[in-house]
Amino acid sequence: MHALQDLPNLRTFKSVVPPRVWLILGDKRGDNAQVEVIADVLGWPCERKFVQMREPYVLGKPRVEPSLHHIDLARSDLLTPPWPDLVITIGRRPSMVALWVQDQSGGHTRIVLIGKPSGMMERFDLVIAGAEAQLPPQPNVMPIALPLMRISEARIAEAAPAWKSRFAALPRPLIGVLVGGPTGPFVFNPSVAGRLLELVATIARQGGTPYLSTSRRTPEAVIETLATQLPPGAHLFRWDPDAPDNPYLGLLGHADGFVVTGDSISMMVEIARLGKPLAIFDLPAGRFGTLDQIRRAATRRLFSPGSRVTHSKLRKRLANAIYRAGLLSYTRDFRAFHQMLIDRGLAVRAGEGFPPSTGQAPDDLPEVVARIKALVAPVRPTAQAGRFAAAGAP
Repeated sequence: MHALQDLPNLRTFKSVVPPRVWLILGDKRGDNAQVEVIADVLGWPCERKFVQMREPYVLGKPRVEPSLHHIDLARSDLLTPPWPDLVITIGRRPSMVALWVQDQSGGHTRIVLIGKPSGMMERFDLVIAGAEAQLPPQPNVMPIALPLMRISEARIAEAAPAWKSRFAALPRPLIGVLVGGPTGPFVFNPSVAGRLLELVATIARQGGTPYLSTSRRTPEAVIETLATQLPPGAHLFRWDPDAPDNPYLGLLGHADGFVVTGDSISMMVEIARLGKPLAIFDLPAGRFGTLDQIRRAATRRLFSPGSRVTHSKLRKRLANAIYRAGLLSYTRDFRAFHQMLIDRGLAVRAGEGFPPSTGQAPDDLPEVVARIKALVAPVRPTAQAGRFAAAGAP
């Protein structure tokens, strides 16, 4: 048995103890996937806390505040001490839970929010915002080029054999037409369905196979119009969360090109990261669309979201002063995001064919992880080292 004096100097003995990390996840798989992408690279153990929304708030948008009133506690994971050092989350509803946790911790918990906040932006320690988000140049805002979502190539490869035989007899090119749904500022009205049908008919006339897939946000009226007026040779999948034959992964593996409606940032990004030909289907804005677009464009020019161009000190002060005065708030500019993809050679506009992607999708993930790690100190004395020190170790 070694004498205590023969042991290393325990006064300096430390062990790398990672911080306690919670991932607060909601009911949107695409959102959750962005959180998981960070967790995979972060390298720290993460505890997942799934929260289920109460029925009025599955689609309803509660006012952002530190609260649990909008979640179904009986169907959600327990939120009890010890409180985490760090929470990573995404979306309006899960972010409210994160703010509540931060309050329960006495302000100890740091919060990383992915995407545009829906309120209380100053409360988050780090906001990671893709180029579609127009946020003021605050110290807690980290602009990135593309949102962090990416599809697992292993999942695509796993699904590929089953879909290869199903697609084998279809005339080429096989074009995936991915249909989203209304979101500010875009609407899905009868003219959208009509234009989609015209595009689908053109693809079919040129000898290809348009394969449409709707989403959870696609209005039923649009789905019915597509289903009843689909031209010969076209195929339609009606999205259902429990459908065993969702073609999305199969299309990612086998389609020759894609059309994606302009509201669907996540699908555009996943396709761009795979280097697949991508055409963006523009959507009409609401009844005050022109004024709304002017507001969004003005916000973008002032805040310069996602830009790698350094703000001048004067411009930063002006942007922040206008933001604090409430003259402009943070928002999203989808059309600026579309143009960024086009400028980078990652997409074209629908109707311009399906040329191969000529750009490389940027990857800001390493910088994101480094910024998150800087928020919390992962090195602490172990309890064992503390006990040895208390016993009088040299």
